[in-house]
Amino acid sequence: MNTDVKKLLEGVKNGSVSVDEALLTLKKEPFEDIGYAKIDMHRFVRQGVAEVIYGASKTAEQILGIVKAMTDKGQKRILITRLSADKAEVLKEIENFEYFQDAMVGILGGKPEKTGIGKIVVATGGTSDVPVAEEAALTAECFGNEVVRLYDVGVAGLHRLLNHMDDIMNASVIIAIAGMEGALASVIGGLSDCPVIAVPTSVGYGASFGGVSALLSMLNSCASGVTVVNIDNGFGAGYSASMINHMDVKK
Repeated sequence: MNTDVKKLLEGVKNGSVSVDEALLTLKKEPFEDIGYAKIDMHRFVRQGVAEVIYGASKTAEQILGIVKAMTDKGQKRILITRLSADKAEVLKEIENFEYFQDAMVGILGGKPEKTGIGKIVVATGGTSDVPVAEEAALTAECFGNEVVRLYDVGVAGLHRLLNHMDDIMNASVIIAIAGMEGALASVIGGLSDCPVIAVPTSVGYGASFGGVSALLSMLNSCASGVTVVNIDNGFGAGYSASMINHMDVKK
């Protein structure tokens, strides 16, 4: 996804950016130490995506301090994950901040224009998986992707999924999210011709072991092209899907 360094070097090559200007950009402080956090200011230059704030276990005041340090350095869009509603209430004082309660996601600076090469499909086995799915979908949208949501299309009623074969076949990446036995990922992996990222969720009765059952099922999938992230890790799936959906810049 990182095109900024390439653009900078191309600017030096064509004369629109001086060597000194490029050097100054690359020499800017690589991180800022604000006492309780060392914020990676070079991540956007290296990867094309700024550091994401993990809101769990941080106080609202700490999150505010990190946001201020990032915006003071010119960061215009910030994604905050696992942000509780009470902390989000404090952050509402920030201009252009939006909170998505179901996903526990906060976005500062809005969603960017869509720059991905195709569409990312986010599919869930059931409605109970939607909070994790929304974390994945909002993460992907925050990084410039078009997202198609297919919710409650689990294998207990396979016809619901088969009714969306056009979306499945036209996707660049599919995120399959399911709890219980986690079978959705294998089914989608056997139907699609694109990478499938499986997300096990902690949804299910006792023998699902808080998502471990779905995790093991997805890891043992017989469908080729299925990779797996951690339990309830919608953010990790959305981030990886976005990287895949921007691979054209590597050409």
